[in-house]
Amino acid sequence: MNFDITPEQDMVRDTFARFLDANSTPQRVRAAMEDGTGFDRELWQGLAELGAFGLRVPEEAGGLGLGLFVAALLMEEAGRPIASGPLAEGLVAARLLGQLGGQDALLEEAVAGSKVVTLALHDLASQPVQWVSGGLVADAVVARCGSDVVLISLPATARTAEENLATTPIAEIDLAALDRVVLGAGDAALATFAAGIEEWKLLTAAAINGLSRQALKMASEYACERKAFGVLIGTFQGVSHPLADRLCDVDGGKFLVWKAIYDISVGAPRAHAGPSLALWWAADRAGPTVTQSLHTFGGYGLTTEYDIFLYNLRAKAWPLVLGDPQLLLEEAGRRLYADEQASQPDAGAGPIGLDLGEEAHAVAEEIRALFAKNVTPEQRERFHHSFEGHVPEVYQMLADAKLLFPGLPAEITGRQVGSYARIAAAETLEEEGYTSPPAGVSGMVAMMIHRFGSDELKRDVLPQILSGQVTCSLGYSEPGSGSDVFAAQCKATPDGNGWRIDGTKMFTSGANIGTYVIMLCRTNPDVPKHKGLTMFIVPLKAEGVTIQPVYTFMDERTNITFYDGVKIPDSWRLGEVDGGVKTMAVALELEHGGGFAKVQQSMLEAAERLCADIRVGAERLIDQPRAQMRLARTTANTWVSTMFGYRSQWASVEKKPNFAFGPMAKMFSSEKFQDDARDLLDLTAPLSLSKRKGDAAFINQCYRHAHGTTIYGGTSEVHRSMIAERGLGLPRTRG
Repeated sequence: MNFDITPEQDMVRDTFARFLDANSTPQRVRAAMEDGTGFDRELWQGLAELGAFGLRVPEEAGGLGLGLFVAALLMEEAGRPIASGPLAEGLVAARLLGQLGGQDALLEEAVAGSKVVTLALHDLASQPVQWVSGGLVADAVVARCGSDVVLISLPATARTAEENLATTPIAEIDLAALDRVVLGAGDAALATFAAGIEEWKLLTAAAINGLSRQALKMASEYACERKAFGVLIGTFQGVSHPLADRLCDVDGGKFLVWKAIYDISVGAPRAHAGPSLALWWAADRAGPTVTQSLHTFGGYGLTTEYDIFLYNLRAKAWPLVLGDPQLLLEEAGRRLYADEQASQPDAGAGPIGLDLGEEAHAVAEEIRALFAKNVTPEQRERFHHSFEGHVPEVYQMLADAKLLFPGLPAEITGRQVGSYARIAAAETLEEEGYTSPPAGVSGMVAMMIHRFGSDELKRDVLPQILSGQVTCSLGYSEPGSGSDVFAAQCKATPDGNGWRIDGTKMFTSGANIGTYVIMLCRTNPDVPKHKGLTMFIVPLKAEGVTIQPVYTFMDERTNITFYDGVKIPDSWRLGEVDGGVKTMAVALELEHGGGFAKVQQSMLEAAERLCADIRVGAERLIDQPRAQMRLARTTANTWVSTMFGYRSQWASVEKKPNFAFGPMAKMFSSEKFQDDARDLLDLTAPLSLSKRKGDAAFINQCYRHAHGTTIYGGTSEVHRSMIAERGLGLPRTRG
């Protein structure tokens, strides 16, 4: 797995970034708007001299023949300073001229920047008069006309300036009335042109993502300078939390482009839907992103003195030349569910890797074989997303195979499982339907004992956990503290050579089947709340422990646990006295960083099957465009969640700088799980109202389950604060 670009690609990116910073300044952008064209010819020429328009031209046609990923990096950098000109169209048109041949002189001029060649995005046979990006300044247009790919010359008389939303060089042109030459005819030529349109989608999406990211950066910097009521506005969650959501949208857009390019390069089954989803996402999320960014500036954002308005206008102008972006979602739906085919560009080499490797594949196959051989249908019926799904026989099976805790080091489990193989193990267990909170929590407790426990705990308790004999629970939350674990009031007072524990813990899930609970207790009430805490292991069968069930509407049981004079020896303490924050930080680090992409994927697959079964008159629901669009939207959300999870795990494994990647993966996936569960429940109603065995019951359960995912493990609000602070550099929003 890899999310790093190569040094060579970084050098190309940096070269264009520095040039664009110097030559696509707000002053230059405004000047291009003021002359009525929205085109900066000097900038265009400079990009040509750096080789921009030859990047994707095949080497045999005199170009550089670089991969699509490099072109996407260029376009993201061009979006950041909202470069004035039809750059994506120019890159693709030059490539098409090189691929189809016969126009060597024009290709040379296009690569050199002395002539502008652009694209017509719709077939002239059905739409002879259409809006053309860059049509106001272009010398020629590459277009499809029925079964031909043609080159149309644009005389000055055909180009008419017209006021438009963002003063970009678009023009409505009667292309059928102009001179043309045929560049290619038949299926091969049409496939080449169609692949060029797919490439244009990805390059335009990359540019919009760059624009959106810069708008967020401007808003965040302003929020770190502007004060209201005597404090920086970035400390207000009403400012920081929406910006955190928008950062997820922007990163998601980038990763949909990256995933689309990767999928094309490896021939992934659903690769042909990627470009449409990537551009739909970028266009759909850019609007809220630039609007929220402008809103951060308050009334100043409405003035033309601040540059943020330029981003607001171009965020809409760039993609709309194609038409309504929702048509892209409709197109993706047809490609995913109506067997609509699409030509794909040659993506070339790219650095991004999403394969987990040979060890990961081997571990996944081992788990599948274990389940196929040993797990009965009756046991599978008991699987559940909560502690209620604990099946001791399956738990023990995994422990015996030393695959119950693949994330723990080999020195305590006796089996070395590589970092990426651990990810594969977790994914495979989810695919089997076995999502085991007892294993996740017990593994965390085992690691804490290994790191901070006494010799006694390591000798007597740790082996019980590792062997699968017992399970554990978390005693963090309390009735009055919720996500603020450091506000714990459950007391631990010295008692002889040990401690006496008194208090209450809330949401102690699994305590009714567990043997031990890891608890955060207050050991010093006279210091700030985060300094007087200590961590302990407490036996749940000890005298003075009372466990009372609390049932949720998600078909799960949690517990409230009471501790009345519970006595434990000092050897059951984890870490230093009053050093619980340090110990807890490790526990939270182990807990954060996950996500819900796999259950999103399972929900999507269940909805697909259900939509194929449900009839609307004589038609299957899945054959209706409304269903295809909504399933496609869930697909996009699931892909982004998966990419966020992979990035978080990759950054952790490879020791990369981590800008709240874990909180982003958890927050985004849980929020989208909830959104999509709600929508898919609607889509498949009224059958989804039932708990009828199978996919209907699962969709029903997902709707209820999703609500909890935005709360446990830290609420979405807590994670938004972390994303705002670490991802956007905003000031701390929590006391």
